[in-house]
Amino acid sequence: MGVAGCGKSSLGAAVAVAAGATLIEGDDHHPHSNRLKMQQGMALTDADRAGWLDTLGALLAAQPQGQVLTCSALKRAYRQRLRAASPGLRFVFLDLSRDEAQRRVAARAQHFFSSSLVHSQFDTLERPEGEPGVLTLDATWPLMALTDLVHAWWLKETSDV
Repeated sequence: MGVAGCGKSSLGAAVAVAAGATLIEGDDHHPHSNRLKMQQGMALTDADRAGWLDTLGALLAAQPQGQVLTCSALKRAYRQRLRAASPGLRFVFLDLSRDEAQRRVAARAQHFFSSSLVHSQFDTLERPEGEPGVLTLDATWPLMALTDLVHAWWLKETSDV
């Protein structure tokens, strides 16, 4: 989880491969109306995200054996909604500065998310400090290091269950 440009998709894909898990790419499940709003530089509202979160929750619930979901999950209420759909769900928060997020999003080609929306992501973000089952990592670290840290944490977390 994290703001646009933090590396959710790259890390999610790498962790899924390392863990032999299914990957659910959250961006693939936004309705057309959400994608259109983001392309036009309009921030999504809680109401816009509601159906998307329901879809992601259903996908998580359909695979209780474990999977990796990439999703911004910017607000605590969004994370709680996903936890309700998949008890024991854990989050990796990829922490990134506003400037670095802006730089990364502006550099992406062929993505529906407008770089003008980075500020709204930070305005919406409720950092997950103090929430159970959250690992916070510096999103600027190399992908392989992040993958190794997440995989080791996931193995430890799931062995304690």
